[in-house]
Amino acid sequence: MLSIRGLRAGYGGIPVVFHLDLDVGEGEIVALLGANGAGKTTTLRAVSGMIPPMAGTVTLAGERVSGRPAQRIARLGVVHIPEGRGIFPSLEVDETLRLAATMAGAPRRGVAGTVDEMYATFPALARRRGQAARHLSGGEQQMLALARGLIHGPRVLMIDEMSQGLAPTVVDALFALVGTLPQRGVSLLLVEQFVSRALQLASRAYVLEKGEVRYAGSAAALAADEAFVRGSYLGDAGEPAPVMR
Repeated sequence: MLSIRGLRAGYGGIPVVFHLDLDVGEGEIVALLGANGAGKTTTLRAVSGMIPPMAGTVTLAGERVSGRPAQRIARLGVVHIPEGRGIFPSLEVDETLRLAATMAGAPRRGVAGTVDEMYATFPALARRRGQAARHLSGGEQQMLALARGLIHGPRVLMIDEMSQGLAPTVVDALFALVGTLPQRGVSLLLVEQFVSRALQLASRAYVLEKGEVRYAGSAAALAADEAFVRGSYLGDAGEPAPVMR
């Protein structure tokens, strides 16, 4: 499905990620983990077109997407929910979703139906449809970010720090929801500070250290290797990790 080969990416001509190879299969959930500054967010930004890769290729189902504009990559099926959610605080929930549906290419007469599908998935948003995003709780804002991403009909959804700053009960609900997405044909690439939860959800995991892959393999095997987890600055396997970007 999503294949990354030899990715090098960074800022101002200085690479942060080096020669990264990563795969996300159809219907698969993959965790991308690592300490602060390891290159996880940079990887997602390069894949989604938010920053141009310095080298390497990204393909989706065999079609090259690297080097294309971010909006085009999203329409091809690779959607990125950035750290911090990336929503517009002054827009109402309904305005946000209608705008997303329009940008995703929904026909004018189909926008309402597309938005209603998101309200069915996220009933809490339906109850807040007339509220500006700034007035939503942190959990509701994350739901809005997820709904906006799902409106694009992604084949691969990349989520950066979904649980950041949220109460445990909200985190539980969000993880339960994203865990059902492969049943809807959506593969997931998760960057997540809550290491234990990410490894429970994922089938495979990658660990980055200083921009290079230190581990690639079974998520269950990684979760069982507590010494490796601690040595990689991922925190206690049963606790949220230290701040990781």
